[in-house]
Amino acid sequence: MVLHLLNVEKHYAVSDQRVPALNGVSLDLGGGEWLAVVGRSGCGKTTLLNLAGAADLPTSGHVEIEGVRTSSLDDDALTELRRRRIGFVFQFLQLLPTLSAVENVELPLQLAGARRPRGRAVDMLEMVGIAALADRHPHQLSGGEMQRVAIARALVHGPGLLLADEPTGSLDDEAAASVIGLLRDLRERLGTSILMATHSPEAAAAADRRLTLRDGRLAADAPSADTPSAGGPE
Repeated sequence: MVLHLLNVEKHYAVSDQRVPALNGVSLDLGGGEWLAVVGRSGCGKTTLLNLAGAADLPTSGHVEIEGVRTSSLDDDALTELRRRRIGFVFQFLQLLPTLSAVENVELPLQLAGARRPRGRAVDMLEMVGIAALADRHPHQLSGGEMQRVAIARALVHGPGLLLADEPTGSLDDEAAASVIGLLRDLRERLGTSILMATHSPEAAAAADRRLTLRDGRLAADAPSADTPSAGGPE
């Protein structure tokens, strides 16, 4: 099991009030599986991804990534877990504007002290279909091309888990379909598990399973349009 959440709750303190973001969320994500979490803005999708990516800890319940409970780790161990086993595709990409495409992709490898970071970054850009744009900076790329750079950066270190927060939210229909097709292809080639938060029915339809998050609770588990049947954890 790549990801396991059990009875997870997350509360935030706002002024003198305790505001719940997630309420008793449980889910499992297997190796090579693609799970879409759908819901309106503010329903808790990003909070869920932050917990699943060890960027935050639950108020109660527990999160396990490849069998390791995140709440049992100190800050250094959490950083190492994120750096080596998790890839992130952020809603607003977060590419560094002063770096070229290939420099953005190789950055996680440099931080991890990997050998041959440039060669691996070029190979990853080739895999996502934009090796010819390796020397361009983000402002010289289209939205779809920047998203491909972000995906390459997220996968270059070979993580077992990819977290994607609204990966098509800022793209037009054609670019969005292209990115979803790319994620499908990479999942098949690399065997990476994907947890994707989206409000797009078209993006969610590409996943193996779909969960609906409403007011911090998982309200439904439905098969995607391409999946005849899929049992869910809730």
